[in-house]
Amino acid sequence: MQDDIIKGLNDQQREAVLHKDGPLMIVAGAGSGKTKVLTTRIAYLMGHHHIDAFNILALTFTNKAAAEMKERINKILGSGEARNLYIGTFHSVFAKILRAEAHHIGYPNSFTIYDTDDSRSVIKQVVKDLNLDDKLYKPNIVGSRISSAKNGLISPAEYLNDYHIMQEDARQNRPMTGKIYEMYAARCYKNGAMDFDDLLFKMHEVLVRFPQVLHKYQHKFKYVMVDEYQDTNATQYAIIKLLAAANENICVVGDDAQSIYSFRGATIENILQFQKDYDNVKVVKLERNYRSSGTIISVANEIINNNKGQIPKELWTEAPVGEKIKLVRVLSDNDEGHYVADAIKEQKLRNHYSNKDFAILYRTNAQSRAYEESLRRLSIAYKIYGGLSFYQRKEVKDFIAYLRVVINPNDDEALKRIVNYPVRGIGKTTLEKAATIANQRDMPLYNVLKAAASLGLKGATLESVQQFIQMIEYFQSMLAKSNAYDVAFQVGKHSGLVKELFNDKTQEGVARYENVQELLNSIKEFTETPANIEDGEVGDRGLATYIQDIALLTDADNDKEDADVVKLMTVHASKGLEFPCVFIGGMEETLFPSGMSINTREELEEERRLFYVAVTRAKEKLWLSYAQSRYRFGQLTANDASRFLMEIPSIYLDKTMSGGGARNHMGGGFGSSASTSAFERLHGGRGGGFDGPVRKKEPEKPAYIGPKPTPKVVEHQPSANFVPSDTSKLQIGMVVEHLKFGFGQVMNLEGAAHNPIATINFKSNGEKKIMLNYAKLRIVE
Repeated sequence: MQDDIIKGLNDQQREAVLHKDGPLMIVAGAGSGKTKVLTTRIAYLMGHHHIDAFNILALTFTNKAAAEMKERINKILGSGEARNLYIGTFHSVFAKILRAEAHHIGYPNSFTIYDTDDSRSVIKQVVKDLNLDDKLYKPNIVGSRISSAKNGLISPAEYLNDYHIMQEDARQNRPMTGKIYEMYAARCYKNGAMDFDDLLFKMHEVLVRFPQVLHKYQHKFKYVMVDEYQDTNATQYAIIKLLAAANENICVVGDDAQSIYSFRGATIENILQFQKDYDNVKVVKLERNYRSSGTIISVANEIINNNKGQIPKELWTEAPVGEKIKLVRVLSDNDEGHYVADAIKEQKLRNHYSNKDFAILYRTNAQSRAYEESLRRLSIAYKIYGGLSFYQRKEVKDFIAYLRVVINPNDDEALKRIVNYPVRGIGKTTLEKAATIANQRDMPLYNVLKAAASLGLKGATLESVQQFIQMIEYFQSMLAKSNAYDVAFQVGKHSGLVKELFNDKTQEGVARYENVQELLNSIKEFTETPANIEDGEVGDRGLATYIQDIALLTDADNDKEDADVVKLMTVHASKGLEFPCVFIGGMEETLFPSGMSINTREELEEERRLFYVAVTRAKEKLWLSYAQSRYRFGQLTANDASRFLMEIPSIYLDKTMSGGGARNHMGGGFGSSASTSAFERLHGGRGGGFDGPVRKKEPEKPAYIGPKPTPKVVEHQPSANFVPSDTSKLQIGMVVEHLKFGFGQVMNLEGAAHNPIATINFKSNGEKKIMLNYAKLRIVE
């Protein structure tokens, strides 16, 4: 029986499976067969050591992983015993336990589990009952704050009594967040409901407050196993520690090099410190990779070895060396999309790959737009994995709805979508009344709203409707004389939609804001890049033509899970997946690594781990691409190559230019720019192609010759009297105060009238360019 179970394992995998009692840490490198080891270990405990399935707890992070493990165990043992295992996600297993134990803390066993919408609805009502400004205390912002508190094991009482937390809320101008948390928790309790975070938070509470419950589960779960241990947060860590305390037969499986979820509360220290939590920990490293080519594995090792905070290991493989990694420079993000689509088409023809063999990975969701458009033009089927198509995202559809109404005010569906978004006091009752009249008179809703006074509307409601109509008519007056981007820019600015998204600083809010900016980038490209040229004349650059093009791009397509489609996803969404061919786009400074995550070593190292995850998704072929210019916030910005590219030895790279870049080089040089880009420095100079060596000796690592790391921002405590000034009055020489960067002097003013940019020399943070449409500055003198 023993030989049958462990058959086919390598030496390190076998060592992990045969270890029975005591703490065990399995450091499982990418593609090293960790799921196989974990399931085989459970099967071995049951089949060889005769451990009862009811005494084994296995915690995962996805239902898919749990189901796969059960299926594999059943296959190994050839019995139905796997159904008796406590195996599942943290939330599903703890919900099951809480059904039996929640009465200890006053909850019914039939408690409701609130989803995000339920939670936000309760928070919204609490904010209303406290007579707070719902623009400051937005449900998603407050909900995110409450979630972080629970994941840090901070109760409402502890939250309210923590001076530093309360001071932080005060600085964010939301001093009542703790009170909202307290009332929210009380209402959930009154309603017999737990939110998603409560399934962890309340589980911990039951175990800590009731020793008899802790004793029961400590002796029930004699063997505890945790998958993806590097992704556990403080609450999960504390629960695992409690459950395993009696027997210490705990096995954790993970890879510190793939810890990429700190924004969800995950703590890499949990795996880095595991050996300090227990005595006599056995450590087994799974370093043989069964997924990728030799070149890809070598590059992955080179990348991650630059991190200081890690458990040392070195992936290796018996797979062939394989092809070099293609490092591609293009002129723009639009060219990047064209290059990737063309390369996929070529690989399908030349090497007989299918669409499903390709994945396109990117750092932010907003980047998908250029790829989608290029794939559609070549009729290559694709699917956005783990998210909506760019043009189906709510914030993008909201913006497009505004543009549709400007072009055709008779478009009732688009009008209903945006007439009260952002909120402008045109309520449900008013709309229902207007819609009824529109239906009775068989006329567009817009026309009814234009005659709002005749509906009997008065006061603020009438004023709101009239102002909305005036705003739409102002946008319409621009159509004949302005291009698509100029109209769209004014729509975003005067509708309040862009400002609404900009003010939401949660992770989701930032992503939504980036998506709207990417839509504006798309419109900017449309107006500046002649897409339709007939008889030598540039096609229409107007808004109506753009909206027509978008309508054609967003036709619904087949979205079957098993369909033969190219997968598009963020790097975060790609974790745990693998593909024969992988494209990683946007390898530029401030994009990957993100400009928001390079202010500390910890942030930068997580970005590097994210790049490591991206690279190790590839089995056979890997492309890294970088755009010299990219539209951001409606402006064409020049980019430096990502510092991560500098960490890859040249011997592993096949360097190419594509798109406009290649054409410019043929015509006399990519080096027409006054300065040498980091990418050109990386490749041995300007204008001379990509064949120059990076180093004199191989395979030693190159000296870092790319862009210098962004210096850490010296945090500024805003003045007590800080009130943003009207930046239209800003002049060179003025002294200003910035919320984040502190005090500085205006050195220069530039940019278009509708999008001015100030160069400010800050006393503590040096010279920075500030976009005045979005910055909050106080004019001091």
